[in-house]
Amino acid sequence: MEELTLTVPALLFPAISLILLAYTNRFLSYAQLIRTLKAQYLQHRSDLTAAQIDNLRRRLYLTRAMQILGIASLFLCVVTMFLLYIGLQLVAAYVFGAGLLALIGSLGVSIREIQISVRALEIYLNDMEH
Repeated sequence: MEELTLTVPALLFPAISLILLAYTNRFLSYAQLIRTLKAQYLQHRSDLTAAQIDNLRRRLYLTRAMQILGIASLFLCVVTMFLLYIGLQLVAAYVFGAGLLALIGSLGVSIREIQISVRALEIYLNDMEH
C-alpha cells in the first residue's frame, strides 16, 4: 500500500462540500414543495396530492441519509488528516477507507432518491395525460 499523505483526504474536501451543498438545496426545495402540497391538500384532497406527499416523505428520508453519510465522509477525512498529522499512518488509512465507503453510500442513496424523484414526475405526467 502506498503511503497516505495529507493531500489525499484534502482533495476530497471540495467534492464533498459541493455534494453537501447540492443535498442541502434538494432538502430546501423539498421543504418548500411540502408546504405547498400541504396547503393544496387541505383545500382539495386528491389521490394525486396524497401520492406526491407520500413520495416526498420517502425522498426526504433518503436526503437525510445522503446528508448524514456525506457529513460522515467529510468528518472521517478530517480525522484522517489529524491521524496523519500525529503519525498514525495505518489507522489513518483505515479511517480514510471508512470515509470513502461513507461517500460511496451517500452517492448510492442519491441514485435511489433520483429514481424516486423521476417517479414523482411520472405521477404528474400521467395525471396530465388523463
